[in-house]
Amino acid sequence: MKLLDGKTALITGASRGIGKAIAEKFADEGAHLILTDLFYDDQAKALEETLRSRGVKAKLYASDASKYLDAQKVVDEAMKEFGTIHILVNNAGITRDTLLMRMTEEQWDLVMTVNLKSVFNLTKAVQPVMLKQRDGSIINLSSIVGVGGNAGQSNYSASKAGIIGFTKSVAREVGSRNIRCNAIAPGYILTEMTAKLSEEVRKEWADRIPMKRGGTPEEVAKVALFLASDLSSYVSGQVIQVCGALLT
Repeated sequence: MKLLDGKTALITGASRGIGKAIAEKFADEGAHLILTDLFYDDQAKALEETLRSRGVKAKLYASDASKYLDAQKVVDEAMKEFGTIHILVNNAGITRDTLLMRMTEEQWDLVMTVNLKSVFNLTKAVQPVMLKQRDGSIINLSSIVGVGGNAGQSNYSASKAGIIGFTKSVAREVGSRNIRCNAIAPGYILTEMTAKLSEEVRKEWADRIPMKRGGTPEEVAKVALFLASDLSSYVSGQVIQVCGALLT
């Protein structure tokens, strides 16, 4: 039996990077998948087809996770299509890196809205479903810079630190209903975003990591699978750092 047989998962920011890797890992373990991203484009269609070829039901909705009404709408539509939601992965996020002295109000507000408010929006939207069925696992993607900070990322760090506080609070609120809430804090992960960095910068990052390499989206997805499945049935309110010992 696969780890997520009979489960349905909602994953935001799912068409690329870590979100895509989590969707693929969950599909391999038997989960039906509700996916969201800003656009329903060729990349989204290809992902749907790939996931369905693995024998699960999958549908990607064009939806802006940072908008409260969009989150409510996508959950309502998904419930009509899938009937329930057992797992929520809040993965949608952006960066607008610069030193605080140069940071604009728009750069601050945008990062906080996309990264932090989206977590509130989707968690709020799925909470009634999970409370009613007395079952659920909420997984929020934070970052090690939300734990340790990073120069030039005060907006991103603040948003990711906020996710950690939110995660711990929600875990305390819903634990009595058999709902778990945990966070994953990735370090330097090799995605499309980091691929845009120069070779020199990528090497500098790798040299700082005790394991001497960046992580892969698949390695983050394995931790998400653990938190989504019954393997972590007594794990809640925790932050798991996936960073090759960069932050200990």
